[in-house]
Amino acid sequence: MNTQQEVLALLDDILSLKGRAAGFTADTPLLGAIPELDSMAVVAVITGLEERFGFVVEDDEIDGSTFATVGALVDFVDAKLAG
Repeated sequence: MNTQQEVLALLDDILSLKGRAAGFTADTPLLGAIPELDSMAVVAVITGLEERFGFVVEDDEIDGSTFATVGALVDFVDAKLAG
């Protein structure tokens, strides 16, 4: 499984980006750079990650830096999967 591809597909779906996420790289900024990623969307993305990858995200495990870039979010998912 390619975590980055899975995360990008999830972002594209939840944020209704209509394929824009396919062009994102690990360095693509997220929070504050993508208007669709507001506070409610962050909650939806977290829920989507939990459902897609089968883990639980605790409130104290996540902060704004997790959503700073695509790479930061992918690293978070990889760490949860390894944990």
